[in-house]
Amino acid sequence: MNQTLNVSAETIKNKAQKIKLVIFDIDGVLTNGDLQFDNEGNEYKTFNSLDGHGIRMLLASGIKVAIITGRQSELVKNRMNDLGVELVFQGCRDKRPAFQTLLDRTRLKKSQIAYMGDDLPDLTVMTQVGLAVAVRNAHVFVKENAHLVTELTGGSGAVREITDFILRCQNLLDDLQTSYLK
Repeated sequence: MNQTLNVSAETIKNKAQKIKLVIFDIDGVLTNGDLQFDNEGNEYKTFNSLDGHGIRMLLASGIKVAIITGRQSELVKNRMNDLGVELVFQGCRDKRPAFQTLLDRTRLKKSQIAYMGDDLPDLTVMTQVGLAVAVRNAHVFVKENAHLVTELTGGSGAVREITDFILRCQNLLDDLQTSYLK
């Protein structure tokens, strides 16, 4: 991952160690950002299975996961149900009210929250959290205002990259991975 905002690697690791909730955008983060529709108006999205397992590992480790997305989609509802993500906010053009609801529900400090986004509407939350992450193919202004930029692109493993990073910084990744060898 690449650092931005002139923040040291040690500072970013310290930020990641505090994370108790990770918020993800959908389009451009958990998907590649393409919006696909057929002639009947049915929407299609592709989710990466590695990203999905990263989310499951966060949840298994006691780290909460939330979604705040500008669009409304039954596909997102179904995918998040499948992954066990309960904190899902859809149709949020302005993401700040959903973020405030998350703060109220979880009673976490902003420094205990990470947000991963790709476009300008994400900045309203990214600039408030302890760890702001942009995917490699994010808008340049978003990358300039993130603590970290992933090596991978949205929908192609970027989410797994950050979930592994957070779990590694919290000394949880090795035990999770080796549990699959038993």
